[in-house]
Amino acid sequence: GRSQVPPLQEVIDLARRLSRELDREIGIYPETKHPTYFQQIGLPLERPLVATLRRNGLDGRRDKVFVQSFETFNLKELDERIDTPLVQLFGAAGQRPVGETRTYGELATDAGLREISRYADGVGPSKDYIVPRDGAGNSQPPTDFVQRAHRAGLLVHPYTFRNENQFLPLELRSGPVLSDYGDAFTEYAQFYELGVDGLFSDNPDTAVEARSDSQ
Repeated sequence: GRSQVPPLQEVIDLARRLSRELDREIGIYPETKHPTYFQQIGLPLERPLVATLRRNGLDGRRDKVFVQSFETFNLKELDERIDTPLVQLFGAAGQRPVGETRTYGELATDAGLREISRYADGVGPSKDYIVPRDGAGNSQPPTDFVQRAHRAGLLVHPYTFRNENQFLPLELRSGPVLSDYGDAFTEYAQFYELGVDGLFSDNPDTAVEARSDSQ
């Protein structure tokens, strides 16, 4: 009972306090987790989310807020209710979003990205959509995912960057100990060069420093 999950309002309050203390705007990036499940048990996420954003004046396009989901139908519903930028997350290429007949891989095609752009403002793919790896874990040549998403008018925010060897491609690992830090800076630099608009990191200090180095 020592580590309680904070309600969204507390997160918003924290972001605003940090914005004042640091003299720069800090945003929030909530995700609706398993929305279909919560709708089925009578606890839909969308209503309290929209109410909280509106109560705080955070339901417009100029606010530092993104709302993300691995599902498609709830994002379409949210698109009709708020102007907050929405991000379609991508699972594994062979998986299907709940309630969808198409796979994430099919949504990653040009036609799929154009459809996503009708209700969302960005996409959140796993890193391998942009820089795939072979069976041994070595990086393969980058794909054109970022360019194609940009052509569809979508931002690209890949996930999830971590410093430990086990999360890095084989050529950037520092040795056999998976928990040791490897050369995460080179991975960040590659993705920044490929034009991503933002990214998710478990080590944001490294991500920011790497971004500064690449500018």
